[in-house]
Amino acid sequence: MKCAVCGGELRTGTTDLPFKVSDSTIVILKELPVFQCASCPEYLIEDHVLKQVDAILAKVEGGTELEIVRYAA
Repeated sequence: MKCAVCGGELRTGTTDLPFKVSDSTIVILKELPVFQCASCPEYLIEDHVLKQVDAILAKVEGGTELEIVRYAA
């Protein structure tokens, strides 16, 4: 698979990504499976992974400022 930004090769891997859930809440998902470009910082997340990310983020409590979650498929 090729990167849409630079044309580099996308490789399977994992990364830690922050998600801003609200003005005062940030969730960091650790070991999130992605396709990472070998030539630039671009990455792609598969649809089924994004659905799980949405489910994880929906469970975050309103008063939480920072939550760190290890992704598990």
